[in-house]
Amino acid sequence: MSDLVPRPTHLPASTSRPSFTALAGRMAALTASALALKEGMWALKRRMESDADHADMLADLCIAAEVEPKFTGLIHEAGTALRAVANASGELADAADQVQHDSQGLHDAHQAEYRGVYEAVQGSGVRQAKPGFYRTH
Repeated sequence: MSDLVPRPTHLPASTSRPSFTALAGRMAALTASALALKEGMWALKRRMESDADHADMLADLCIAAEVEPKFTGLIHEAGTALRAVANASGELADAADQVQHDSQGLHDAHQAEYRGVYEAVQGSGVRQAKPGFYRTH
């Protein structure tokens, strides 16, 4: 059995050897990053919806003030564009929520599967076999 690990070509090469704590740390970082992205996207969505409402209100005031229709139309277009950004940021927030949920699930499964093994290895003063030594296939 070789120490080569298959890696898709679009991913960067790993800079460190795989370990229990490294994977746990990466999953925690991914979960936290997804949470931060999700919160930021919901804040952006709220801001864009508010700005779109203000643009619509301004356009209505411009109509009442008999402002040039060309400019009123541009204000309506800006409101429409702001609503499109709000919708897209909501979709991105939903995707970030899914990433957060999935990465937390992977982290929890990893902890459940390997935490005991990791603690046993760390608690033992005996040198352990290299990963894959006990593999039977």
